[in-house]
Amino acid sequence: MIRVAIGVDDDETVLSEGHFGDAKYYLIYEVEEDGSYRLVEKRLNTVREMEEREHGDPRKFRAVVELLRDVDVFLAGRMGPNYLRVRESRHFPMVVGRKTVEEALSILVSRLDEVLEEVRRRKGLER
Repeated sequence: MIRVAIGVDDDETVLSEGHFGDAKYYLIYEVEEDGSYRLVEKRLNTVREMEEREHGDPRKFRAVVELLRDVDVFLAGRMGPNYLRVRESRHFPMVVGRKTVEEALSILVSRLDEVLEEVRRRKGLER
């Protein structure tokens, strides 16, 4: 099982106008190895209004990672300047563009073997 955070401003559409760290909420899903999934939490993004010293402030990145420390995959419409930092973290970023939440989850499930392998690899690097 993996945990996925989807950045949204509503409950239906993946945020694509702003960056992942600018979402109002994160929908947290648990995705099983058989491709089934369920919503487990709608988490308020308390980092959203953080004052940034510069566009893509690494402090904001660290704060988002801390807020989502229990999540394996960041599913986003687009990523900002911190995308490279996410790629080098234990979290696996997936960019799906402007989609409904259901469409985004379908994309994830269609690539589930690849995603699971990458999540396992990243978790192995933590040890």
